[in-house]
Amino acid sequence: MKQLYGSAIIVSGPSGVGKSTLCGKALQALPEIKFSISCTTRNPRGSEQNGVEYFFLSHQEFEKRIANDEFVEHAEVFGNYYGTLKSQLLDPVKNGYDVFLDIDIQGAMQIREACKKDQLLANVCEFIFIVPPSLQILEARLRGRATDSEEQLALRIGKAKHELSFANLYDYIIVNDNLELAAEEMLSLISSFKLSTKRRQWEE
Repeated sequence: MKQLYGSAIIVSGPSGVGKSTLCGKALQALPEIKFSISCTTRNPRGSEQNGVEYFFLSHQEFEKRIANDEFVEHAEVFGNYYGTLKSQLLDPVKNGYDVFLDIDIQGAMQIREACKKDQLLANVCEFIFIVPPSLQILEARLRGRATDSEEQLALRIGKAKHELSFANLYDYIIVNDNLELAAEEMLSLISSFKLSTKRRQWEE
């Protein structure tokens, strides 16, 4: 007998590459896909709601969950914790659902490490890296936003160069040159995950 798990789809890419837009298009086309909600200790902003944008935890609760090994990845940024609960990834996939996690490279690499110790996690995780056609085009896109100073723009480009060096540590690379084509490629990838033997639990 075969039980088919869902996929935990880890998506990363440099700022301005369009990964959030691609994830949004995939979620529109496949509304049954879940979106992993992260935890944070920062205060809610504006109309943010607990359990919608984030799970808002106290520092004490977050550290308790770290001690209990409940996070698949976490980091401290400017005095606040951010992290992804294992349950946010594994509970849906055990029930056959695919889950999106739009995350930075540091978090994705932590999940890579966690996969070495957790066979189920290793079997369900798929790592996708979104890249621009070139750094020149990425710079043009960032300039087009008109939201950064020259100094901030230089920092973003420098960071993008560093992040692109991690591309080969992912399972798949999608070049976001044409948004519609890139979205089709992502949907094709997600469909192909269902054919993987990794996600089949063989039972007598």
